[in-house]
Amino acid sequence: MTTLPKARQPELKTSLPGPHTAAIMERDRQHLSTSYMRPYPFVPDHGEGVWLTDVDGNTMLDFFAGIAVSTTGHAHPHVVKAVQEQITKFTHVCLTDYPQEITTSLAERLVRHVERPGEKWRVFFSNSGAEAVEAAVKLARNHTGRPHIISTMGSFHGRTYGAITLTGSKTKYKRGFGPLLPAVSHVPYPNPFRPPLGSTPETCGQAVLEHIESLFVGILPADEVAAIIVEPMQGEGGYIVPPADFLPGLRALCDKYGIMLIFDEVQAGMGRTGKMFSFQHFDVQPDIITSAKGIASGMPLGALLAKESVMTWPVGSHGSTYGGNPVAAAAAHATLDLLEGKVRHPGCGDNLMHNAAQVGAFIMSALKAMQAEFAFLGDVRGEGLFIGLEFVKPDGSPDGALRDRASMAMFERGLLNLDCGEAVIRISPPLILTREEAETGLNIMRETLRTLQ
Repeated sequence: MTTLPKARQPELKTSLPGPHTAAIMERDRQHLSTSYMRPYPFVPDHGEGVWLTDVDGNTMLDFFAGIAVSTTGHAHPHVVKAVQEQITKFTHVCLTDYPQEITTSLAERLVRHVERPGEKWRVFFSNSGAEAVEAAVKLARNHTGRPHIISTMGSFHGRTYGAITLTGSKTKYKRGFGPLLPAVSHVPYPNPFRPPLGSTPETCGQAVLEHIESLFVGILPADEVAAIIVEPMQGEGGYIVPPADFLPGLRALCDKYGIMLIFDEVQAGMGRTGKMFSFQHFDVQPDIITSAKGIASGMPLGALLAKESVMTWPVGSHGSTYGGNPVAAAAAHATLDLLEGKVRHPGCGDNLMHNAAQVGAFIMSALKAMQAEFAFLGDVRGEGLFIGLEFVKPDGSPDGALRDRASMAMFERGLLNLDCGEAVIRISPPLILTREEAETGLNIMRETLRTLQ
């Protein structure tokens, strides 16, 4: 009889935090910005795949990937090799002034995932998602000659001035920083679990569209709106997937009034939902796309993708000293190799997008079973490895306190996770997560939830 090897488990050698972690966290408190959040006592030392080990030797299973950033896991050999090779050539020249083959070819690869016949796209590279969002607002205003931007409640678009103005998830991002960007409005996001505007799960998308139309009647002239920016699947707001008719309806509304449609794919993009971009689940095409986070497996890189017919700003009107850094671009190429299947990761099928879809479906199925077992799990939602688990009180309202207890208890059992929304734990592991590793994480979650009954 053959004995199968035991699946790898988290290994906790000390209490959390361990002594080295505690010492570093105290130094951190003394010298770093007071704005940094420190929800979990964990100081990483090294990682391998979906596992992270702290400075005390405690090894944890990573179920949040640095907020959906570590697409290919930690220290992926293909990404490491690409970075090492590029850094021996040159580390910086400034893409704003000098073209570089590595970024030119990266742009060519990215637009192939969005271009349709007869429709050419272009790319502007930045350092982050917030910078890509700022660029998107500038481009939309410049192209249309209009001032106003519409965003959604619950959204997160970054913490720079324009980006926090657009953000609608938490007031703490804005308190004390005004005045913010002028000419910005927010409308509800169509959350089927908590339908806005007195709608139902089936009608919430249309209700939001009608709400926008009503603004154009008495409050906001449509011909002064440059763009509507929306996360096709909302991240910070609670990992929410909108109803199928919402994004196509939003596209039609924008076309009706000559408004640019911007899709913020910073968190849900780059293969996480099983497709390169999350909007591709809805058979709709935007005018502008913002991308970052998972684009380069942890190296700082963002990208603004726009139709050539829209990217009409003049030479010198926008730029970035570091944006499109060649080392980050090399990491992005290596990430795309794995996403597209040019290079295969062992145990992950043809490519990481397919793996995200398959392992994500397995996790969703298991979580749905837990939802049936635990009354405080109000909703399980998502696509691919973009999954939200919402905690509720007996009356159905969000239970943020219980979510926080669950999140910390999972961490203390060796599962790195992160909250979002009012009462949601997000599941956004590296896309190399195998079914076996997923089962390990699910067991930790199941054991934790049973202690909360």
